[in-house]
Amino acid sequence: MSRFWSDVVKGLTPYVPGEQPKLANLVKLNTNENPYGPSPRALDAIRAATGESLKLYPDPNAEQLKLAIGRHHGVDTRNVFVGNGSDEVLAHVFLALLKQARPILFPDISYSFYPVYCGLYQVDYETIPLAEDFSIRLSDYARPLGEKCGGIIFPNPNAPTGCLVPLAEIETLLQANPDSVVVIDEAYVDFGGASAIPLTAKYPNLLVVQTLSKSRSLAGLRVGFAVGHVDLIEALERVKNSFNSYPLDRLAIAGAVAAIEDCEYFEKTCRAVIASREKLVHDLEQLGFEVLPSAANFIFVRHPQHDAQESALALRQRGIIVRHFKQPRIEQFLRITVGTDEQGAALVAALKEILA
Repeated sequence: MSRFWSDVVKGLTPYVPGEQPKLANLVKLNTNENPYGPSPRALDAIRAATGESLKLYPDPNAEQLKLAIGRHHGVDTRNVFVGNGSDEVLAHVFLALLKQARPILFPDISYSFYPVYCGLYQVDYETIPLAEDFSIRLSDYARPLGEKCGGIIFPNPNAPTGCLVPLAEIETLLQANPDSVVVIDEAYVDFGGASAIPLTAKYPNLLVVQTLSKSRSLAGLRVGFAVGHVDLIEALERVKNSFNSYPLDRLAIAGAVAAIEDCEYFEKTCRAVIASREKLVHDLEQLGFEVLPSAANFIFVRHPQHDAQESALALRQRGIIVRHFKQPRIEQFLRITVGTDEQGAALVAALKEILA
């Protein structure tokens, strides 16, 4: 460790993102990227935004993007916050809303960035174990009468499991925790779930975070947003404007607006991913894999007779990369991104060889 590091840095265990290998002819199924490219309208908008205007700062409030998000989700722009990918939005959430006197709650098997944010911002937390079937059991988040937690956050669908919590259960959670912020991380909701955004009009303690990286195929552009009560949004804006007044550049704003407005392309590619997911689930179950129910653009699988880490290595040797986690309870699972049907067929063919 450097003697010049601050104490906070010395204690950090940084998040490890999925590998971005530079291998030719690779079937890349490890980072949940969309197999289909961005909307052609988004690409045209990005090209049109490339010019002399790049010498000028972008709109610090990204009003055109907030308008597009507001129109799409039926909310006022005052209820919308935007940032440089949902990871930055979540980082601001942890500092602005979840740094409380009491510990916050999130699942023990979930997005591994959550404990990293807690370490960075020195937020106390408790993890709540998933149920035996790896679902999030929201009844476990109830606190004793008169006691409140510092906040609750979880992805829906959950990552890396892909399991979905019904909106009715989320509403019950909100009703039981009126004095605590509840954050729903909906990075994958467009692949089979129903967004909780409509509930934000009814519950001032609800914040919903989404990204354009997955269903809008813009992982390389880095655009995320949050929707919630104006008081929650103001807290995020205060942190953002104390950190970086210009988190979204002109190209990102232009591309994001066009992507959100191109509903036809968005819906078509989501349907294609869902269809490929169902086919892949069927094919892997035929090979003896247990596949958790998924409402995401990935599946979480294990085979009763084959070690997951060895299977991941064997796939890699065949030019196919999937994600393996060494965390307790899930060390025998592989998380597999849903690619094209051709990529799925290549995966299944490789697994047949490995399992033979």
